[in-house]
Amino acid sequence: MPTTTSSSSWSDVPLPVSVGGHLEQVSDAQMQAYADLIYRRTGIHVSPQKKTLLSNRLRRRLRNTGIESFEDYFKHLKKLSPSDPEWDAFLQEITTHETYLFRDEAQWDWFRKSFLPDFVSHVQDAHLPKRLRVWSAACSTGDEAITVAACVASAIPNVSAWKIEIVGTDIGVGAVEQARSAVFGERAMRLVPKDLQQKYFQMAKDAKIWQAKPEIKAMTTFRQHNLMEPLRERPFDITFLKNVLIYFDATSKRKVLDNVKALVAPGGLLVAGAAEGVSDLLKDFVRIQPWLYQRPE
Repeated sequence: MPTTTSSSSWSDVPLPVSVGGHLEQVSDAQMQAYADLIYRRTGIHVSPQKKTLLSNRLRRRLRNTGIESFEDYFKHLKKLSPSDPEWDAFLQEITTHETYLFRDEAQWDWFRKSFLPDFVSHVQDAHLPKRLRVWSAACSTGDEAITVAACVASAIPNVSAWKIEIVGTDIGVGAVEQARSAVFGERAMRLVPKDLQQKYFQMAKDAKIWQAKPEIKAMTTFRQHNLMEPLRERPFDITFLKNVLIYFDATSKRKVLDNVKALVAPGGLLVAGAAEGVSDLLKDFVRIQPWLYQRPE
């Protein structure tokens, strides 16, 4: 965990000056103060090695907000609620990563061609209610949740007779709003299988923008949520937690996974990123693949 830097230490930190029209980098003390604030609010760990990146991203926020210095912007952030749009904009700057539908194709081939048929057979054989609950944790702009919906629509026969609940959550207010629109650019659509693209998406006129069809959107709901806090939901049959734990240190990872594991139904599955190093934190789950874990029944 980063060492705590109190806000009072900022009185000894010189204000950044302008050099050729651009602010200098944050000082080491300012870097630590920002890192500590981000960590306390979100659990995201920003290492000192990201000083240049943080400085560059901060300059963008100063330009957009009209705030003149790193110190003033820090004080501004500190006063805001974590759900404030400016916190959202700031976090999107520091955690920017590419997202698109059907990312990690092997996992989606498994979900569509193995998990879903097996799940349908199990429900039918056990005479269980036709219900499937999925959590797309850290869903960003909804690409993953809509991918889930397209797979479900294509793999479950007579899917309209099922109750499908796909819950997407993200810490970013703006990301959640965009996810609800279910609108994607061509780059985000590049890996969508052609048959699914034609059946479940439509291109806007005179624009290279794709919209998920109503029956796909109807399966999804989106809400703002910080993974460091418990989510008030019923357990899920399968949870996707991918490409987000890279932003957390060991302590935060453990807390996030404790919150997530609590909502994996007995016998349910957790899909993780293949390279996020969570095996040691999931020893109470059965490891099926490097990225796939099952909660014992």
